[in-house]
Amino acid sequence: MAFEHTSILCDEVITGLAIRPNGIYVDATLGGGGHALAICEHLVTGRLIGIDQDEAAVQAATKRLQDFADKVTIIRSNYCEIKEQLDQIGVQKVDGILLDLGISSHQIDTVARGFSYRYDGPLDMRMDQRQSRTAKEIVNEYSEGKLYQVIRDYGEDKFAKNIAKHIVLERRKNPIETTAALNEVIKRAIPMKFQKISGHPSKRTYQAIRIELNQELEVLKQSLSEMIELLNLGGRICIITFHSLEDRIVKNAFRKNENPCTCPSHFPVCVCGKLPKGKVITRKPILPTKEEIQENSRSKSAKLRIFERV
Repeated sequence: MAFEHTSILCDEVITGLAIRPNGIYVDATLGGGGHALAICEHLVTGRLIGIDQDEAAVQAATKRLQDFADKVTIIRSNYCEIKEQLDQIGVQKVDGILLDLGISSHQIDTVARGFSYRYDGPLDMRMDQRQSRTAKEIVNEYSEGKLYQVIRDYGEDKFAKNIAKHIVLERRKNPIETTAALNEVIKRAIPMKFQKISGHPSKRTYQAIRIELNQELEVLKQSLSEMIELLNLGGRICIITFHSLEDRIVKNAFRKNENPCTCPSHFPVCVCGKLPKGKVITRKPILPTKEEIQENSRSKSAKLRIFERV
């Protein structure tokens, strides 16, 4: 299947990065290369470094960006390794970083990847297929208590306890190996009246399992401050999130880096010595326009936040 993905909030990202024609930019979630292509079109002597852990994305982006091959370096890696990867190619500081934390349309629509509850495929959900553990192991091997915790915390599903219970009961009879089998279990765990008003019953559980498997929130938490440190003065980091858990982490990290002082509020002056690393550009997140949502329904939940190094 061809790697197809419509880049979300693309114009807003380009504006937000405030691209310098001679700057160095990192698209740390390269995907199919849509945002990266738009960045390259604004470069003259500058450079674009693309990072993605998905081999299909790396191949697709390489092809899409071939007209800018002299300006582009593509690396297969997780963005949590951004500093190490940049060190290896001799880059110490950059002028902008982009994170688009959404799943690509290619990943969702490729049945064998197992990301979507809309198709019957294997329970996989790996962002990086070099990883050995899949969603099947989580569903079939986690304790009932651990499953409940994952679905509650990462899926924010009020029926998490019942879903975990039904999963454990089902797997005692037969392993749950496909998305269709998991869907049936989840449907039995959620009252029909709620299914009719809350969308697909599997949506939150799939989100939770995917986040747990790929450690998405931990990677995000661990990477943000380091990415801000990598920025030149005036450099910007743009982050597109798609659910409240991600957005909360980004918002709090930006605020902390803008105001890192840990002194008690009654102190007349700061004595902790922690200095601001920059400023938040977006006090409220930038949202897609009505026109973009109409053209691409998957943009509906997107939020863009921007931070500038000073």
